[in-house]
Amino acid sequence: MKFTFVTLFSNIVEGYFNDSILKRAIEKNLLSITYLDPREFSNNKHSKVDDTAVGGGAGMVMNPQPLFDALDSLRKQDEDVHIVFLTPVAKQFKQNDAKRLAKKTHIAFVSGRYEGIDERVLEKYADEVYSIGDYILTGGELPSLVMCDAISRNVLGVLGNAESLKIESFENELLEAPSFSKPTSFNEIDVPKEYIKGNHSKIRTLKKSLSECKTKFFRPEQFIKHSL
Repeated sequence: MKFTFVTLFSNIVEGYFNDSILKRAIEKNLLSITYLDPREFSNNKHSKVDDTAVGGGAGMVMNPQPLFDALDSLRKQDEDVHIVFLTPVAKQFKQNDAKRLAKKTHIAFVSGRYEGIDERVLEKYADEVYSIGDYILTGGELPSLVMCDAISRNVLGVLGNAESLKIESFENELLEAPSFSKPTSFNEIDVPKEYIKGNHSKIRTLKKSLSECKTKFFRPEQFIKHSL
């Protein structure tokens, strides 16, 4: 799986892949990470990539020319690249999207800055457009990393134990049950006794009950879907 980050600030992204699971996945050639800077395609003598908004409004907007040329270049290199734009004005990214996108061979994340990207760029190049939540960030790099991480975990071989994917939150309507580590008693707080006894049937029953409790408390809308 190849990921390309189309960003003005690749240094924000690069450090995330220097440790842990994704670093090992890159070393095993399960993942590949590349970067594309729209400034390198700007026709402006100062490599400018933004301009004032047409129709008024505060802030600057990323203008189309550098992104048109950058994404044309990307598509010429790989016509199968799946181009994703990150913006709060879009449908919300979900676990099922991560699982589906993990089957792609090459995904490019286009990160906006300033007041956003000229809409004509999205109309021409967007295969999909996503938001990671109902809040505003200073740029699309963090949402790109969130999506990349979530997708990568579903690429075969990236996780050491693929079975862990089956019990995680959002694999069904319920949130994942609480997890505990050894020691079984710490600061006079004990792990639930059923977790210790080794009766896997009773453990599954308890975990489902705890999942339902967590979901009802934290995500009541999900609990309603589960109940139905």
